[in-house]
Amino acid sequence: MINVIRKNLVLWLTILVLVIFFVMAARGMDTEDWVITLLRGLSVGAVTFLVASGFSLIFGLLDVLNLAHGTMFMIGAYVAWTVYVRPDTFVDLLAPGLLLVSGFMLSGLWDRLREGIRIDGFLRKALPWMGLMLAAVIVVLVFRRFPITIWDVGNYAQSPVTYSFMADQGLLVLPEGEPFEEISPAVAAIGLMAGSLIAGFSLSLFKKSTQANLKVGWRSYLGFFMVALVGLAALFLNDGLTAFLTGINSNWLFFLAVLSAVSFGILLGGVMESTLIRPLYVRPIYQLMLTIGLSAIGIEVVRAIWGRPEFVMPKPAMFSGTGEGCPATTLADLVQYHCSTIELLDGRIRVYNEIFIPVVGLVVLITVWMLLQRSKLGMIIRAGVQDGEMVEALGINVRRVFTLVFALGVGLAALGGALAAPSMGLSNVMGESLLLNALIALAIGGLTSYPGAALGSILVGLLQQFIIKYGAIGIPIPFTEIIFKPTPPLVPASTVLLMVIILLLMPNGLLGRKE
Repeated sequence: MINVIRKNLVLWLTILVLVIFFVMAARGMDTEDWVITLLRGLSVGAVTFLVASGFSLIFGLLDVLNLAHGTMFMIGAYVAWTVYVRPDTFVDLLAPGLLLVSGFMLSGLWDRLREGIRIDGFLRKALPWMGLMLAAVIVVLVFRRFPITIWDVGNYAQSPVTYSFMADQGLLVLPEGEPFEEISPAVAAIGLMAGSLIAGFSLSLFKKSTQANLKVGWRSYLGFFMVALVGLAALFLNDGLTAFLTGINSNWLFFLAVLSAVSFGILLGGVMESTLIRPLYVRPIYQLMLTIGLSAIGIEVVRAIWGRPEFVMPKPAMFSGTGEGCPATTLADLVQYHCSTIELLDGRIRVYNEIFIPVVGLVVLITVWMLLQRSKLGMIIRAGVQDGEMVEALGINVRRVFTLVFALGVGLAALGGALAAPSMGLSNVMGESLLLNALIALAIGGLTSYPGAALGSILVGLLQQFIIKYGAIGIPIPFTEIIFKPTPPLVPASTVLLMVIILLLMPNGLLGRKE
């Protein structure tokens, strides 16, 4: 009873704090100002939620602290930018990328082959390392001769900054594609697939033998064939696919960019879990070290490929209209003229930032919650977390389910990055700042609670935006003539302060459960 009272007390105190902020906003702002600030807070909260929700899923269900989650958010943004602004580079990278991943889709087959190996001693320990070195040599030799049309970070005229600027002006100018010269497409495809197959099998040799009767059916090969076929199609239909993407409407291209970022995140998350995270489930310290290392590697890879300067991904046509009929005053005008802004209570609302992103966040919240609570897959996931051995005895591959959960969490982070790219821009540090916000939101709402991730993200977004607004107009101190204007450092400090207050009163967060 006492715990219930304390929990309700914290909730009421939180509501009271928010009411106080609204009252202060009403006293110091016009109606349109606090409405705009409210919507901006929801927008920031929605992006934060997409990162926090994926982190919460991975930690709450798998008990894995993925400190590379912010980097996955950043990578999602850069992948979406590449598809949207440089579709030729995306097509050129699609084929080798999928062919390199294809071998890892046969994890069930590799486990079965591993159980059949009867080699012991030094040779058994050396075999996986020899296989990885052989795979690395094959991939490097082939990939170096693989023609990829890409920008030049050292030349400003051909850098991502310039291509972003031209795309924002409606000019999708692409250089001439690179042809196959040093190697034939067939040899390139065979070499990349061979390297992938060898690497996938070699990594499986690091796992301990289970002495289990592993069954391999046609479904075990389905993922491999699908990924390999799409990769081969992208390789041999390169020119036609590039021309198609260059000529389609920007709205469809943006949708494809977001879908590609999410797909890449899911694929990357699946590979991470099955090859790197899975052997470390009983070693949490090693998990932290590994994910921190992956985060640093990811940042350096992004810097090497896209450079260090910041740039913005242009918005699609449906959110960038500025001509006749704009800003929109009604929903009909908004649909007809595709205005970038709409007038609400005499204030201008950015349609993409303050309307579209919160709506997507709400859709993701409902969809994932329904998946976890109302679907057969969600039941299997929750059962596997509670008693994995019993679920395995029922014929369900719990390891595959865990891989799916990890991949889904990374995919949500990549979705957040893809949506944030047109609103907050792309930078090498965007993932670190969002991960910090997400961790604070999770601590406020409850680290293992999915609804808590949503609640904490909304509180963080609202608090930050109102502090920013107060920094511009100031807060009148009652019974004095003093106008207090919060400085920029108080924006992150305010969320940390809220987190500290809530955790002091309720260590598990607002909606967190006691472990």
